[in-house]
Amino acid sequence: MFLWGGRFKEKSDNTFLNFNRSLHFDYILVEQDILSLISWSKFLLSSKVINKFEQKSIEKCLNEIKENVKNNLNIILKSNCEDIHTWLESEIIRKIGNIGKKIRTGRSRNEQITTSLKMWCKHVINKLIKYIKNLQIKILTLSEKCINIVMPGYTHLQIAQPILFSHWCLSYYEMLHRDKIRLKHILQEIDFCPLGSGAISGVSYKINRKRLAKEIHFSDITKNSIDSVSDRDYVIEILSASSIGMMHLSRLSEDLIFFNSSETNFIELSDCITSGSSLMPQKKNPDVLELIRGKCGRVYGSLISILVTLKGIPMSYNKDMQEDKECLFDAINTWSNCINMMALVFKNISVNYKNCLRSVENSFANSTDLLDYLVSKGVSFKESHDIVGKIVLYAINKKKYLNQIKISVFKSYSDFFENDLYDYISIKNVLNRKNSFGGTSKKQVLHSIKTAKKKI
Repeated sequence: MFLWGGRFKEKSDNTFLNFNRSLHFDYILVEQDILSLISWSKFLLSSKVINKFEQKSIEKCLNEIKENVKNNLNIILKSNCEDIHTWLESEIIRKIGNIGKKIRTGRSRNEQITTSLKMWCKHVINKLIKYIKNLQIKILTLSEKCINIVMPGYTHLQIAQPILFSHWCLSYYEMLHRDKIRLKHILQEIDFCPLGSGAISGVSYKINRKRLAKEIHFSDITKNSIDSVSDRDYVIEILSASSIGMMHLSRLSEDLIFFNSSETNFIELSDCITSGSSLMPQKKNPDVLELIRGKCGRVYGSLISILVTLKGIPMSYNKDMQEDKECLFDAINTWSNCINMMALVFKNISVNYKNCLRSVENSFANSTDLLDYLVSKGVSFKESHDIVGKIVLYAINKKKYLNQIKISVFKSYSDFFENDLYDYISIKNVLNRKNSFGGTSKKQVLHSIKTAKKKI
């Protein structure tokens, strides 16, 4: 069955039909398309296109189809129909005969597909928000558990200053929070129903579009029928949010891969989320993190694909737009899987607090605080920076760290150094002084965890 044909004299080539077909991926919109059709049947009743018996027959039939396919979507894939709209209409006609032939009155696939796709997007966005919340909870749980673990913070992948491991965890909590904000914003932007826009110019029947929108849980309606059927901004926005979200997960994966390496050994990943080598028996590989990092590029590709597809399309609907769904479905599925896998990773991390602390102690991570010590004694920042730089160079040459240098050596660089400097640059005091809002002191990190738990 086709939704077109009367104007054509020749039979379609099978190669073309297969090339044109989208059922193998748009079948996942079946539930949304059914809900949209039920709503439309009520409009047809109010417009006296169909009678009450016919409307009830259509609605009952659609609900039966919905139940039949709920746990067995393969039923749809066995068909050779062009798309999900064609399949549904053919099923209705097969089940209730000529009554089913009325369901498409005043409708076009142009607004059918964008209505169903928007409905699907609203559904999956809410699922994504739940997945992100679950990952945030896992991060907060680990943060609380590791509140006393000190680790080196990095800039340029060089040890910079001491931080709490929990503070590092919370940096990704904040990234994920922004991912949620983006998705919630998209939910608001997408909540305009295109149903009733027709192919391009609206419909000829008397219609209450706002009532139709409310039927299928939209808060408002689109304002222009041309834009309604050709708008795919919401697809771009979702793919953009997916790309940013995957970038966050990729950066998190990279950090964890580094922390899990033999060179740092800050963390150990559980056996249940790692794999081995086919040749080297000693290996325990963080494949899950490498896969998340690798799949980031796949989602980026989906975003670029839709942007390139849409950039040269004239108003309004064009068949090119069929290319929006495969990349969208794949990106959402990829991002969802990666979020859930990262939650599993955080559930199965062990933190090696001794190695974390050793890495801080065997470094010059407290150099900035030595500088601050001189500033507190009245030395200018610029002069203090120069003095401490020279001391660090001396320590490197002598293969020592700052707390191992004698006070007499410090005094040879500045008379402002006293014995109290050792207490000032101790790791504990270095951390406690970082007490500005959002800083890495234990007090601030505990406050951040408490605030985050309330939000969750």
